[in-house]
Amino acid sequence: MTAGEPCEQEARALVQEIEGHLLLAAVRQEGRDAAARLASRLGRLTDSQQAEVERCFETEYLALARSSWRRTAERAEELRQAYESRYRTLRQRLLACCVLGCALLATAVLVIVSAAPG
Repeated sequence: MTAGEPCEQEARALVQEIEGHLLLAAVRQEGRDAAARLASRLGRLTDSQQAEVERCFETEYLALARSSWRRTAERAEELRQAYESRYRTLRQRLLACCVLGCALLATAVLVIVSAAPG
């Protein structure tokens, strides 16, 4: 670990946190916009009814977005684990092939050296 790594990790964590806040703010705004469009289509609502519809819609919109993000994160973790497992298996096979190849090469060299007139 280098001296700069903790700072880089903290900076990366801060950037990720800021991205999360920005994403959440964007989804909230999308929810408010969608709620306003829905409420305007309903027509004969009082101002308080329209505000209530918008509030409920925005809350549901945000809950759906969070649920979607959670499912996406869970699936990404499943895929990461599957790929890591597959990579580990392939790396082990490659190492086994390299060891086998070196052993065959060494055997061939020994056979050639021992068969040479000496």
